[in-house]
Amino acid sequence: MSTQAPAASAQASSTETNRWVVLVLVCLAQFMVVLDATIVNVALPSIQSDLNFSPGNLAWIINSYTLLFGGFLLLGGRAADLFGRKRVFLAGVVLFSIASMLCGLAQSQGTLIAFRALQGLGAALVSPAALSIIMTTFADGAERTKALAVWGAIAASGSAFGLLLGGFLTESLSWEWIFIVNVPIGIAAFLFSLRLIPESKGESDGQSFDLVGALLVTGGLVSLVYAIVKAGEESWGSSATLGFGALGIVLLIAFIAIETRHRDPLVRLGIFKIRSLSTSNGVMLVVAGGMFAMFFFATIYVQEVMGYSPLKAGLAFLPFTVGIIAGSVMAQQLIPRIGVRLQILGGLTLAAIGLLLMTRITPEGSYAAELLPAVIVMSIGMGNTFVPLTLLATTNVEAEDAGLASGLFNTSQQIGGALGLSILSTLAASRTDGLIADGSNPVGALVDGYHLAFLIGAVFIAAGAAAIVLLIRRRDVASINAAEAGQVQMAH
Repeated sequence: MSTQAPAASAQASSTETNRWVVLVLVCLAQFMVVLDATIVNVALPSIQSDLNFSPGNLAWIINSYTLLFGGFLLLGGRAADLFGRKRVFLAGVVLFSIASMLCGLAQSQGTLIAFRALQGLGAALVSPAALSIIMTTFADGAERTKALAVWGAIAASGSAFGLLLGGFLTESLSWEWIFIVNVPIGIAAFLFSLRLIPESKGESDGQSFDLVGALLVTGGLVSLVYAIVKAGEESWGSSATLGFGALGIVLLIAFIAIETRHRDPLVRLGIFKIRSLSTSNGVMLVVAGGMFAMFFFATIYVQEVMGYSPLKAGLAFLPFTVGIIAGSVMAQQLIPRIGVRLQILGGLTLAAIGLLLMTRITPEGSYAAELLPAVIVMSIGMGNTFVPLTLLATTNVEAEDAGLASGLFNTSQQIGGALGLSILSTLAASRTDGLIADGSNPVGALVDGYHLAFLIGAVFIAAGAAAIVLLIRRRDVASINAAEAGQVQMAH
């Protein structure tokens, strides 16, 4: 199975538009979406002070965004296939921009969390439509790898740049501007995309829109994460933890039951028979959990333990952006030579080592000796991972399922990040509370809690590498490696 022919036809139908211009536009919107997943991290202390957030509720500023983002990505991907990728992409940009303005105007905890969720919904329309536009614009081989290298670098570096921009805006203006800054970017992306991106969609054949499925899977995931959060506040055996956990499981079982019977399901479950797709999504689920934890804990560490200002905290993670870009360029060069499978394993190994290096941080806090080496190693590892993992998740898929495949992959990243952050923050807080109860120094106990989170995050990433070794066979990557090798030979 290949999307070569559809991609070629999409290129033929857009002769008036340079496909690299299309790539720039969809990457601009994706940059805005990914930026917002982390831009709030360095502003959290300011937001907590202004709106009187409790430590437990503070994580919902991040989780409300990532959960709605991840929960509705599948719906956004299928909508792009059915109603037009450009149309859904533009609708998402508009919704995201409006929600950003509302976040900047929020005056209470409830309204900010609600508008962050609305932002996530807009992002769920933008991201899968953008990735499926790339898949149907660029043919298999070196050109698609180059396009995905740019996409991967933008997506991953946006997370790190979000810390820098968030620090600058929070310190020089106020935390409200971390949201308002999206509005002019969204307007520019909408106007240029309206004119320059060609429309494309799959064969709809009168298919319907599975809104019930999207609501069930989103409700199930939100319930599970809330149960994990309550476990940190109360206990794993509390009625709230068990109740919301059970509700989440019931909703997800109902989702699967409906998908098996629905005429036009949100997720055609048979797509998971594609081993490369199902494995890469599982790997992204656990890898994202480790990466989100790094950003969350490390940004709080540099501010609350090392005493960095928001701007200095953002600058501290600028090397992560550089490392991601460098790793993505390396991946583009190495994939044709060593193959997708080995490339992913190498990237994941570096990323896991980077998280293990994070366990060396101390209450005294030395940036150059402790934090910087870990940031550099992990960023290069993630840059070397995202490009081949995206190829693995999207290549062996029919053209009419491009949006679904994109939605699944983005869902794995966002839900993995939300669940990973909830699990690791709960375990880190429990470790810290236990040490303080035993008489330990509060700062030392806090750092020990972070150590545990980084260690388990490294285990998550190592589990992803093990899945690649055990589940991906040579035939699963044969078409990708052949296309890459063929393009290299043509280039010479």
